[in-house]
Amino acid sequence: MVSLSTVRPLVIAIASTLLAACAVGQNHVYPAMQVPERFVQAEAGTDVATADHATHAFDSEFWRGFNDPLLTRLVDDALSANHDLRIALANLDRANALLRGAKFDYLPTITAQGQASDNRASADQQPGVSRADRDYESYSVGAQASWELDLFGRVRRSVEAQRADLHASSADLQALQVAIVGEVANTYVALRGSQERLRVARQNADNQAQTLKLVEARFNAGRGTEFDTSRARAQLEATRSRVPALEAQVAVSMHRLAVLTGHMPEALIPELTPSGALPVLPARIDPSTPGDLLRHRPDVAAAEQRLHAATARIGVATADLFPRFTLGGLIGSQAAGTGALFSRDSETHLVALGIDWSFLDVGRVRARIKAANADAEGQLAQYEKTVLLALEDTENALVRHDRARSEDAHLEQAALDSAKAAQLARLRYHAGATDLFEVLDAERTQLQAEDAFADARTRSVGSAIALYKALAGGWPDRLPERRKLAARSP
Repeated sequence: MVSLSTVRPLVIAIASTLLAACAVGQNHVYPAMQVPERFVQAEAGTDVATADHATHAFDSEFWRGFNDPLLTRLVDDALSANHDLRIALANLDRANALLRGAKFDYLPTITAQGQASDNRASADQQPGVSRADRDYESYSVGAQASWELDLFGRVRRSVEAQRADLHASSADLQALQVAIVGEVANTYVALRGSQERLRVARQNADNQAQTLKLVEARFNAGRGTEFDTSRARAQLEATRSRVPALEAQVAVSMHRLAVLTGHMPEALIPELTPSGALPVLPARIDPSTPGDLLRHRPDVAAAEQRLHAATARIGVATADLFPRFTLGGLIGSQAAGTGALFSRDSETHLVALGIDWSFLDVGRVRARIKAANADAEGQLAQYEKTVLLALEDTENALVRHDRARSEDAHLEQAALDSAKAAQLARLRYHAGATDLFEVLDAERTQLQAEDAFADARTRSVGSAIALYKALAGGWPDRLPERRKLAARSP
């Protein structure tokens, strides 16, 4: 250790250098990628918004635009109680705590200690001294501080990396909100779609049951054949066989919605059992531009922040190539009795400057730097991949939504025409103008067309949800509820 008079000039010089020091390693630069000015499918689609009249995807929480209070409440419940979101919130809290801990490295580490001892020296250590005189007591108290002088930015880069990790965790939470809201909306739409298909199957079964009664009456009157009766009964049973599978789909969707909102699987069955209409689609959805998309997508933000953290950790590893300076100090009191503690003659103090430089371990340091560089290179590739996937996701959502709306319109007309044809076929059969085959064929076509329309309508609304999800717009600035651990008995 060196004396205080020697250390003071060193401390002043190092403090001056610290103020002017810069952090080693690379400064993070936002990665630039060439992206198109407009979405290809937005230009080609028939359902694309124009500048003069559009429903902008980022203006509001999209599910409220469906004007379905039950859907809105389910989404709100999921955002506050979903367990995956609570896990992501815990990860965010952890990252925030780690950042606070990293910031303490800017400050000195101060500890305090005290010691009391009753000692006896051996006769060999103090020959000729009586036993009583070889006994003595010792008391000491003190506080000591240690401060790493961040000349080369190791601490600053570490805090920078931890801050980027925090931002990445925040973006992860937002991305999970996007996913959970999308899943709730999709499951709700699937539920309403399955209920509509179930209604169609039951209604067609009722119509076919009426046809079977008519065929049986004609057979009993001697004007029909057993072949006609068997064929009508077979078609009715085939239609009825659709009902159990659709009932299962309805139940599965109810269970999923309950769990997504933090409830037991059966909790929402009474509330969701009454059938409801599918949400009404918005007239137009504006996808904006790819540049706007990348600024809104939380998964892109998370990837960019992880690249930032990896870049900062290159600086942390690089700082090990340089010496690490530590300023230490101690102040305390040491005496043979408690009454003499803190007296003038019992005072102790120490100021020291430590230098730690593992220059002979440069091979390991350079290996760590190389690993950090490789990690940053991997994170850059991950960021670029995330951007491409975001653009692909949006282009796919645009084309699917546009084509789904077109398919929806054709199948709606097919369902109306097939219902009219089935009604006319039954009237013609009742009047004896046609045979049973025409009636059964018309009823089968009606069932297929109405079921296809209900399924297409469901997929059409689902495609709108997928597009909103891809655009990641209008997401609420809210957090799930924090729930404290229950107190545990020892």
